Amino acid sequence: MTEAFPLPEPTPVSRPFWDALREHRILIQYSPSAGKYVFYPRTLAPGTLADDLEWREIDGAGTLYTFTVARRPTGPPWADRLPQLLAVVEWDVGPRVSTELIGVEPDDIRIGMRVSPVFCATGDVTLLRYRPADV
Repeated sequence: MTEAFPLPEPTPVSRPFWDALREHRILIQYSPSAGKYVFYPRTLAPGTLADDLEWREIDGAGTLYTFTVARRPTGPPWADRLPQLLAVVEWDVGPRVSTELIGVEPDDIRIGMRVSPVFCATGDVTLLRYRPADV
């Protein structure tokens, strides 16, 4: 029997991100003082420490920045889900997000490939995963 998957626990700071994912939207923070999007959710803008962060919707399109194919489970809950395709996606708006690739064979993964978001409902939380954009 496989252990239950650990799921993120939204905090007051990250709740808008998780609530939007449940609605199949992606909200991340934007800092007018820094003039850029930032991710992970936080209370102060990196670099400026301004408290001007605002939530903005993005389409989630991006490019595969890096990946690894885990052929051994990264933990007991993943023992029956191999290989795991762990990835970092660079959103077109700038920040990077850690994620998992789906709908692709390991040999077909290429750094720089275009990817699209996939919203995966898991219990009370919706996870953001990615698949090749041309699928």
